[in-house]
Amino acid sequence: MNRKCSVLAALAAAGLAFGASPALAYIGPGAGLSLLGALWGVIAAVAAALLFLLIWPLRRLMRRQRPATQRTATERTAAQRPTQQPQGSSPARGR
Repeated sequence: MNRKCSVLAALAAAGLAFGASPALAYIGPGAGLSLLGALWGVIAAVAAALLFLLIWPLRRLMRRQRPATQRTATERTAAQRPTQQPQGSSPARGR
């Protein structure tokens, strides 16, 4: 029974393959370039996402292992700058 079905399936596939007529389709240069541009855009987006997922743990590890003496200048100035209120004003209470 199994062999009979496989032979029948092979004959049906061969009949469909050899009996098909060629498709009379034409993709113009504008449509083809648009299709290729969209395809490259999708491929680039997937590659960028995968690259980000692979590099993100390494960046986090490097950021965590950096000693405190190598902080950036903006972090140092922000830590040293006192918070000041304008003169003559008091914090709003009850608002």
